[in-house]
Amino acid sequence: MKIRIVDAFTDRPFAGNPAGVVLLDSGTFPAADRLQLVASEVNLPETAFAHPLPPGGEADWALRWFTPTTEVDLCGHATLATAHVLRTTGAASGTVRYATRMGILRTTAHDDGTCTLDFPTATPTPVPAPPGLTDALGAAPLSLHDPGQHLGDLLVEMADEAAVRALRPDFRALAACTRQGVIATAAAEDPTSGYDFVSRSFFPGFGIDEDPVTGSAHTALAPFWSARLGRDDLVGLQASARSGLVRTSLRGERTLLTGSAVTVIDGELLTGL
Repeated sequence: MKIRIVDAFTDRPFAGNPAGVVLLDSGTFPAADRLQLVASEVNLPETAFAHPLPPGGEADWALRWFTPTTEVDLCGHATLATAHVLRTTGAASGTVRYATRMGILRTTAHDDGTCTLDFPTATPTPVPAPPGLTDALGAAPLSLHDPGQHLGDLLVEMADEAAVRALRPDFRALAACTRQGVIATAAAEDPTSGYDFVSRSFFPGFGIDEDPVTGSAHTALAPFWSARLGRDDLVGLQASARSGLVRTSLRGERTLLTGSAVTVIDGELLTGL
């Protein structure tokens, strides 16, 4: 059984966010504990598992995502990685529909090699700071927002781009004071930089201290910055060590996320699922 490692939201290897992708031959998923063992062994931010569904239904593939420690409800970069593998292996092309824990999601592969994800929009609402957040982050935020149940993270607006880049959180303390994680963001300092806002994402409660590029976070970042900048189409830079660009298009209840991906490892899973 093939297992591939794909760098997502980048057009070059060893950047963006790496994801494992396993395309299953069978029409069902193995037991969740077996999938979790593989994801733990791969030890990347996410590993995606997908299997084809019978024709004529509402979805073409079933898709699940696992961190090294748990299954999650939504993952952007591993969905992009899966769509990339489907396209480059010839398993699927054009628009693909996925049955997931978040409902039906769609990806569309383009001729230039990019792919667009069609995800539900997360609308941030202001919330008070949980106790200990400033100490855990190591900096005081300007504002805090709850992106809604389908993310469960805390969106934290910082004073400027430099403040986002300088964050050095206490991850143990951060895990203790947030439900899942923190998305820190600020407007781009240089309007000619090629991106409109920056972000960093921390998920210590999921075993990921810092996620290199978080596609799902941009379903909240898109409406947040579109409201402030007055444009529905934006570019976000996730300013992690690996870095990556996400193009966002706000379309009401849906947010389109577009990026590139590169396969860096094509290997064989020697143990059966």
